[in-house]
Amino acid sequence: MRRHRIAAMGGDGIGPEVIAAGCRVLAAAAEADGGFAFDVQEFDWGSEMYRRTGRMMPADGLDRLKDFDAIFFGAVGAPDIPDHITLWELRLAICQGFDQYANVRPTRLLPGIVGPLREDLGRRIDWVIVRENSEGEYAGVGGRAHRGLPIEVGMDVAVFTRAGVERICRHACELAMTRPRKKLTVVTKSNAQRHGLVMWDEVCAEVTAQFPELTVDKMLVDAMTARMVMKPETIDTVVATNLHADILSDLASALAGSLGIGATGNIDPTRKRPSMFEPIHGSAFDITGKGIANPLGSFWTGAMLLEHLGEGEAARRVMRAVEAVTERGEVLTPDLGGKATTVEVTEAVIAALRGANL
Repeated sequence: MRRHRIAAMGGDGIGPEVIAAGCRVLAAAAEADGGFAFDVQEFDWGSEMYRRTGRMMPADGLDRLKDFDAIFFGAVGAPDIPDHITLWELRLAICQGFDQYANVRPTRLLPGIVGPLREDLGRRIDWVIVRENSEGEYAGVGGRAHRGLPIEVGMDVAVFTRAGVERICRHACELAMTRPRKKLTVVTKSNAQRHGLVMWDEVCAEVTAQFPELTVDKMLVDAMTARMVMKPETIDTVVATNLHADILSDLASALAGSLGIGATGNIDPTRKRPSMFEPIHGSAFDITGKGIANPLGSFWTGAMLLEHLGEGEAARRVMRAVEAVTERGEVLTPDLGGKATTVEVTEAVIAALRGANL
């Protein structure tokens, strides 16, 4: 039997709740398949550790994680700790430390879910947003000077390297080639950012030229937001910078009905280091501990994890189970207009997983 080692890290807010639910669904998927199993180790890193020790994760955290097959991550952030600490000292420390340079976020309107768009538009959403995940606007280069003085200055530098742009665009092209429409949109803002993003455009043009079977277009990021709302059927695979794709993918999840549905893979395509999979909804302090967090994003994320580990049929089985539950519409959390709890949704998906019709 194939065995996969998973590092489960709930983190902050509703993260522990949805990752616990996700682990239950992964175990059920393995049981239903019968050909593999998971060895899951839990890590209590996050804001609670920071309050105790002054660190979001141990100094040797990456070394402890490096031999796992994948990381299943919940959320990061706390009201009483600055966001730049919680983010940079845990999630980004893992993403950048393991060079998980491809952030992949699929989006579509699940059966039975009603999004904010007219139904005829919402049903046309079937996108994958590929986000550069290692540099760009989140490179961490910059600083502050003259603190507390009238001339105080803070500066962040967006860093674009030829190697970084080339590899994320190539990954997006290769992913687009696996999809039926073979269509890629390159998002930019080179009309205003005339150095880094002009280079982004040039390098992306060089890479996409190597994929003649792809249909490629280019779109300014502000125009792209309007296109996502007004003409969703014209979009398939999207590649964008760290900041631009971060914003666009949140809009994508909202258009698909709820941020609670969104899924993400932080991928090291070389597979030299473990990739990390996380729902995109964040900590959601307002509902933490209430038992009503939407676990569907963690299930979709779990399906991405399964696919990454080579368990494609189990991944498809999970998504069929999720879709069966959403299509019935009887067991949904409040963000989707229902009254169900996290546990009730989890049990409904597990029951569907075990159903013979899947």
